[in-house]
Amino acid sequence: MIEIRNLTINVIRDLRTIIEGLSFTINKGDRTVIIGEEGNGKSTLLKLIYDEKLTEEYISYEGSINRGNALIGYLPQELSEEDKALTISEYVRKYQIKNNVRFNSPPEIAAAAQELELPSDILSFERPLGSLSGGERVKLLLMLMQLSHYDIILLDEPSNDIDIETLEKLEDFIINSTVPVMFVSHDETLIRGAANMIIHIEQLRDKTRPRSGVYRMTYDEYYESRLLGMENQARVAGSERKALAKKQERWQKIYNAVHFAQNNVLRAAPSTGRLLKKKMHSVKAQGRRIEKERENLTDFPETEEAILPDFKENVAFPNGKVLLELNLPLLLTPDGKRELSRDFKLNLTGPKKTFIIGKNGCGKSTLIKIVADEFLGRKDIKAAYMPQNYADMLDLSLTPVDILAESGTKEDITIARTYLGAMKFTRNEMLHKAFELSEGQKAKLYLIKILLGGYNVLILDEPTRNLSPLSGPSVRRLLSDFEGAIIAVSHDRMLINEVADTVFKLDETGLTEIY
Repeated sequence: MIEIRNLTINVIRDLRTIIEGLSFTINKGDRTVIIGEEGNGKSTLLKLIYDEKLTEEYISYEGSINRGNALIGYLPQELSEEDKALTISEYVRKYQIKNNVRFNSPPEIAAAAQELELPSDILSFERPLGSLSGGERVKLLLMLMQLSHYDIILLDEPSNDIDIETLEKLEDFIINSTVPVMFVSHDETLIRGAANMIIHIEQLRDKTRPRSGVYRMTYDEYYESRLLGMENQARVAGSERKALAKKQERWQKIYNAVHFAQNNVLRAAPSTGRLLKKKMHSVKAQGRRIEKERENLTDFPETEEAILPDFKENVAFPNGKVLLELNLPLLLTPDGKRELSRDFKLNLTGPKKTFIIGKNGCGKSTLIKIVADEFLGRKDIKAAYMPQNYADMLDLSLTPVDILAESGTKEDITIARTYLGAMKFTRNEMLHKAFELSEGQKAKLYLIKILLGGYNVLILDEPTRNLSPLSGPSVRRLLSDFEGAIIAVSHDRMLINEVADTVFKLDETGLTEIY
């Protein structure tokens, strides 16, 4: 068991509080997901629970973290370059020494490897760890954690950059774990399938007010109760304001009548004047009570989720228009040294939404880049390409406002700020260099640029990989309602299920249409 009591975390650099008064206990059987926008402290919380030394350079904290005698396993968001340079066998030896664990049972090792679809002798491979795909690395690290017999497991973004098959393995790993698991993920399907406890960390009021909550329920239950709670709160807040407005209106009429009577009372009627003065005193007291009521009105619900506007109109694409007829005898890695696939055709017509899936390292991003190169030079369409690395298409040395308002006109600047505000950017974030933004904020900035651009063809490489799961429904609605053509690479199962018209699977033999 791990017990957290009244935890408050402050960022040293800007003295900002990101978590305040958070308390919870992790018990046997708990599968806890931490959700929230980028920069809210999700990864920091995991690191702090594992080892406060990992965070002492950039945060301070108050409260208690009681680990007892628990042996804690931690899978970081990214391995160091030093670790990636090690061979797998060297990394395994380092891992065992650092965590004081030994793997003594060959049958157990073989069973763990088989369960995760890894070679039974992978722990002895003399192959650089960095040469593994993202999915292979995650599976190897999960295998090491499983063999280490920890009392609790912490996973920081294990679902990033892994294929659907590995995501399903990861989900099984979390669900079937015999010890508590605490994880951070952007994958909504994984969260919905695996989590039975939610910790939601938010930053409200231009990121000046932290709010957090702990909910012992599934994600679907939490999402529904959250929506219902916000709807009820909004209804109560609206009703209270409507009732108060009527009360204010009645009070104003009485005040005006008494004020008019006071101004017109005859000097010869002092008794009437005294009565009116007494009446005005009572009316003003009632006015102060109304203002007090205003201070105690139920607030409208505050959320951190982005408000996604719709695409510009008139981006519809003619039905049946041939977009692309691509014939590739050979698909090679960008350096041309390794064959990825061969002999396939990709024919696209508008306005379909086409998705490409496949295992890590099969060449999906390479293929989508070829498609983007074909589209971006065309004059008969207006195409936008969203790569995984946003710096490939955005000048991150500019501010978000400058990126969106290229013309520099007052009207375009106003529009840019309006859209950024809807996406929950603070004023400071709008005016600072874009490279200072989190990856999730860069993704939102890119979405705004696409929204404002009037494009009718979107080429998207993992568009939701850095977005909060709470933004997922809005993004899916947005792309589903888009009237142009989409070709996308994604491992986001909910995005594929709700948006895709056609799905292709890429492997070494070519492209296979799934549906």
